[in-house]
Amino acid sequence: MGLDIGTTRVCAIIGEYNENEELEILGVGVSPSNGLRKGVVINIEATQKSVLEAVEQAEQMAGREVETVVASIAGPHIEGINSRGVVAVNSKGREITQNDVDRVMEAARAVVLPMDREIIHLLPQEYLVDEQRGVKDPRDMIGVRLEAEVHLITASITAAQNLIKCINRAGLKVSEMMYESLAASRASLTPEEKEIGTLFINIGGGTTDIMLYLNGAPHYTSVLPLGGKEVSSDIAIILKIPFEEAEKIKIRDGFCLASMVEEGGEPVIIPGVGGRPPLSTDRNTICSYIQPRMTEIFEMIKKRVESEAGFTAWQSLGGVVLSGGGAMLPGTVELAQSIFPTAVRMAEPFGVNGLSREVCRPDRSTAYGLVLQGAQQALLQGPVIRDTRSRKGGGLKQWLRNFFE
Repeated sequence: MGLDIGTTRVCAIIGEYNENEELEILGVGVSPSNGLRKGVVINIEATQKSVLEAVEQAEQMAGREVETVVASIAGPHIEGINSRGVVAVNSKGREITQNDVDRVMEAARAVVLPMDREIIHLLPQEYLVDEQRGVKDPRDMIGVRLEAEVHLITASITAAQNLIKCINRAGLKVSEMMYESLAASRASLTPEEKEIGTLFINIGGGTTDIMLYLNGAPHYTSVLPLGGKEVSSDIAIILKIPFEEAEKIKIRDGFCLASMVEEGGEPVIIPGVGGRPPLSTDRNTICSYIQPRMTEIFEMIKKRVESEAGFTAWQSLGGVVLSGGGAMLPGTVELAQSIFPTAVRMAEPFGVNGLSREVCRPDRSTAYGLVLQGAQQALLQGPVIRDTRSRKGGGLKQWLRNFFE
């Protein structure tokens, strides 16, 4: 199971290999997320309930019970670091073996981190054999010196532990934590896109994740503390309405680009608050609240990539790919196209068998990517899935027992 715990919603997806050895999606569950702020747990009990609700929906649809999950992790505490490791090849005949690769990767991860941080991903970019660059797999090559350039993704230890605690109290074990955008890009980017270079942007409810792929591997990772909630908050403040009503208006009538709003459409009804009568406006007005905030997010991303990653060769980039629920408003691609001087497209998980209609959406990319990661684990270790009738004290009973422990 892939379990994507976001700021605004929790998504659980169950997959299983069928008789043709193809990964098939059996169940999807989605619930509101009430215990997180900007990707970080602030209420254990509320997060636990949200997780349990999404998981039980997916299990009921699939007719299966899952004991372990691959869970997402996100938030402003996520950071990316580029590092390098160097070792001498000491095997017989100077032939590079798996042991040499393991040693150079350990050398690359030997970076000084604060006590409250840990490495969650070590992603190789390329190897160098006797200063020869561009090596993707150095095994069986002859050399004296082996180097590895890697991208490390680090996270707050306490943020990860709180997330794991919520999942454990919902009756599940966490087999792996995976960075949200790494999972989403795995589900949505082709190997060719990663090779020619792609900027992957995942706009969530509380944060916006950035990953820059060059030559087939991540070279830059960053998180903006802005997301779809800021757009809804702007609408709520300007119209003086509750946040929940602003969110509904954004989803129902929102556009990111004024030129895409049709003239003469139906009016947008603004609900009255505190006994005031409802008001009426139009979609162009709503767009005037949304477009500045979305423009700010894209411009901040572009500036950060240029200043922190030192990347300015936009014309040589393969493109920009947008993912996440915050990117689903009409006009988002066109607005991004006006800011980034390269092609822009919307992410969509590919190669989905089974419930493709429920999964092939930008806001399901992360959960499906987590399923792919779990499927890879299952091939090596075996899945932990059983009939739902075999759960002892499952569902609400399990949650109540865990709550009072």
